[in-house]
Amino acid sequence: MNIFLRKLFLKNWGLKLFSLLLALILWITLIPPEKMFSEKNLTISLYAQNIPQDKELVKKPPAKIDVTIRAPNRYIDEITSDNVVAELNMENASLFQEDYTLNDSMIRMPAGVRATVIKITPNTVNLKLERSVEIMLEVVPDIIGDPIEGLKIEKIEVDPAQILIRGAESQIKKDYKVKTSPIDISTLMQTTELEADLILPSPDLSFATSLIKVKVTIFIVEEDPGKIPGQKKPRRK
Repeated sequence: MNIFLRKLFLKNWGLKLFSLLLALILWITLIPPEKMFSEKNLTISLYAQNIPQDKELVKKPPAKIDVTIRAPNRYIDEITSDNVVAELNMENASLFQEDYTLNDSMIRMPAGVRATVIKITPNTVNLKLERSVEIMLEVVPDIIGDPIEGLKIEKIEVDPAQILIRGAESQIKKDYKVKTSPIDISTLMQTTELEADLILPSPDLSFATSLIKVKVTIFIVEEDPGKIPGQKKPRRK
């Protein structure tokens, strides 16, 4: 038996080796590249999309997930973490559902690339929705600096005095106020009207209006009508 096997493998071994190499070359040459596949692991971004206008996302899903992609070798180098994303459609999401399953239909590939999603980790994500509410909040000017000597601030008017904001029920507090960007009064010589940006009291809130600036009028009067503004008080001897 051993002699038979030895003859089988060693007899004409050069010709057999040549035949094997020829078959390998023909296999590589004749099989089109699109029929040769590779797998690739990626960490991609996950986006929650189409959140209903009457709902707010108060607990977000993870920003990144891991996927394993299988694609023809001709496409594999075109598939990267920058051009593959996962999109979770929240259009029909419920306030009572917190766990959502991820599947391959949610994975977006580059245009023209054919690939298969082999694995998604995690395959379930947790998030939470709440009802969205709107409320009017007072706008408070953020005044910095002191008036020039001899002048004083008589009053400050803000137009509009209130602004409509939107947020989840649990994230809006009635004692919240919307501040303006800092307004320096240390160089103002007379009553001045200016525009100021609005700053929300929490990053979880948003404006329910396109108005994101207000007019602030600072009324400046002389503290002592007989004194020239900016003149220093005489030193006591």
